[in-house]
Amino acid sequence: MNHVLKSCLFYGASRIGELAFLSERFAARAAIISFHEIQRDCRSELMTGTSVDLFEYSINWLQREGWSIVSFDECLEKLAGEDQSGRYAVLTFDDGYRDNVSVALPILERHNAPFMMYVPTGALTRSMQCWWLALRRLFLSRDTVVIEALGRKFHCSDIRTKTSALADVIGWVHQDYRRAALLAPTFKQNGISLAAMNDEYFLDERELIKLARHPLASIGGHTSSHPALATLDRSSARTELADNRAYLENLLQFSVRHVAYPYGTLGACGRREEDLASEVGYQTAVTTQQGRLYNDKVNHFALPRIGFHSRSSFTARMSGIFEAVQALHRPRSSAVPR
Repeated sequence: MNHVLKSCLFYGASRIGELAFLSERFAARAAIISFHEIQRDCRSELMTGTSVDLFEYSINWLQREGWSIVSFDECLEKLAGEDQSGRYAVLTFDDGYRDNVSVALPILERHNAPFMMYVPTGALTRSMQCWWLALRRLFLSRDTVVIEALGRKFHCSDIRTKTSALADVIGWVHQDYRRAALLAPTFKQNGISLAAMNDEYFLDERELIKLARHPLASIGGHTSSHPALATLDRSSARTELADNRAYLENLLQFSVRHVAYPYGTLGACGRREEDLASEVGYQTAVTTQQGRLYNDKVNHFALPRIGFHSRSSFTARMSGIFEAVQALHRPRSSAVPR
């Protein structure tokens, strides 16, 4: 589905709301919503996170439309229960960003909204190859950027062109996640330290321990070094999952039962990763594939989430209109979610 059609659908959903026929035909019981950074000033970070305004809008919309914001465990219990009348939303945050506490947590507290944070070991130990943050810093600090591995020179002197250039390079990496390693010489040449990026943007061990004691917080795994697991051999992928779980359990002194696959796309995780997550002791695993939950008969190791970038895209994803249009392109036998 092309970008223009998506934009029209998102805008239409934001104007018409949750129509009765959509509610009946595409009624979901639950939705897992995905966030990363919650930024006070998105322009200064090249529009890479969720603004405070959009974050608050999403929570207000959920509560206004009758979605109960619950913990991950409570959501699973409700889906398995006999009462089919409620609708439940789970808020999740990937990577352990410091602004999830400094910016998002006061808002979550005001709404009494539970949440899940998925944390990679490397963010806490300052060893994660957070290439996306380094790229952002590179484009923010230069008006001319050469990405040798891509074979391109970007001339970007304002926010619009910097944002566009950053998106181009990130898109290139996402076509083959192994390309991220090819950016290291560029970062070194421009004096950008990945360890410093980790230290600036992510929680440390002490901060995570404190957060984990918060009554609204749950902590999940996100691998040791944040790789696309599908690009690793089986043994290495298993180690990424198992070592991260052991590290978090030792640090926090409680069982870690849920995990998010890094990147979470079809190119980053699949059936093998589902088997490995179960094998090392997790009870659920989330992806970044778009979708809502309709009952408890769902693959708990490939759970979809709702990702969005605007009010209209959030409303479209949550209302079911986007799924309704997608269903038109599927075979008739699979048109209605079950």
